[in-house]
Amino acid sequence: MDLTSAQRAQLRALANGIDTILQIGKDGLGENLVQQADDALEARELIKGRVLDNNLEYDARTAAQALAKATRSEVVQVIGSKFVLYRESHSKPREKRIELKKPKKGRG
Repeated sequence: MDLTSAQRAQLRALANGIDTILQIGKDGLGENLVQQADDALEARELIKGRVLDNNLEYDARTAAQALAKATRSEVVQVIGSKFVLYRESHSKPREKRIELKKPKKGRG
């Protein structure tokens, strides 16, 4: 699922109001961290993470891409040491899910 720029903008706006819940430290992207991210995505759909200074292996972009691949989610944004991931939940009732803007039809 590729996000359109309008959907990405919508998710970025929503992410402004959420706290950072995931921190990648010196242990990197271990199994526990991936499981924690996976659980958080299923519960919240949109999560914010941060790469700590003591992590020498990843910058925020690389960590976000690796975590997105491991959790089958999308990287919404990366700024400095923070990143935002999105994945539609399948356990939440439809009315409680984030409703993304529909992509516009192609021109002509």
